[in-house]
Amino acid sequence: MNEILTGYKNRLIQKRYSSNTQNIYFNYFRDFYLNFQNRNLKEVKTEEINAYILELIKTKNISSSRQNQRINASKFYYEKILCRKKEYYNIQRSRKEKKLPIVLSESEVALIFKQISNLKHKCIIFLIYSTGLRVSEATEIKVADIDSERMQIFIRNAKGSKDRYVLLSEKVLQLLRKYYKIYEPEVWLFEGIGKKKYSTSSIQKIFKRALFKSGINKQATVHTLRHSFATHLLESGTDLRYIQEILGHKSSRTPIQSFFLTGQATEIYTHITSTAFRKIKSPIDKMDILDEL
Repeated sequence: MNEILTGYKNRLIQKRYSSNTQNIYFNYFRDFYLNFQNRNLKEVKTEEINAYILELIKTKNISSSRQNQRINASKFYYEKILCRKKEYYNIQRSRKEKKLPIVLSESEVALIFKQISNLKHKCIIFLIYSTGLRVSEATEIKVADIDSERMQIFIRNAKGSKDRYVLLSEKVLQLLRKYYKIYEPEVWLFEGIGKKKYSTSSIQKIFKRALFKSGINKQATVHTLRHSFATHLLESGTDLRYIQEILGHKSSRTPIQSFFLTGQATEIYTHITSTAFRKIKSPIDKMDILDEL
């Protein structure tokens, strides 16, 4: 068991999957392995795997997203480790649930911000909103990734193993400088216990507490800040193609777009030059919430 799981983990690392994807795939494959622990995985049939997924849907009511993640975790083993052809592993996938994203207004975002007093917590949550980052991307930022001269942050090995740059807000930069002098992070911008990178679960708890204290009655998560960032940029007139590149989306057909637009979306991407990048202002720079800092 240990040999198979260790080999699986190492291959994920070799393929340069993001740490978040590594954790998801590894945990789901471990579940898969334990379910068939008395079997040789090489002999497990597609029909049996279908039955395994179906049982999870019935007993644990897993979402379509988690269903597909579990399928992909198993596919990774058969296709990337055992090197079998893709046609071998053909599992019926669920239709992706089409749900509009929850979006917070700018005033609601500001109200949530006011509930956070801890300086490190402020920096984390403010930075995520001001850049539209995924929570896993925020934990991967290193001190050296902050480029205050070009007012950009380098995001490495994000979803889809892509690197990109995101906006660095003037106000958030001021806050980060204050944070740096007090906390003196060494490698990771946001460090936890033992100088290790901050955990995504801790960030979720920070946001959940602030949301509760704000009294806002929306089923929002940290990821809601990402949707809100994109929405607020779009509402301020920023070109959709630029927003997509900042977010690191592969396709322009996203929930945010369908929330505002109708008709076929263009698939043409325009690289953001340094000049164009500097003209884009983060929504957080319009808020009075940081003026006192």
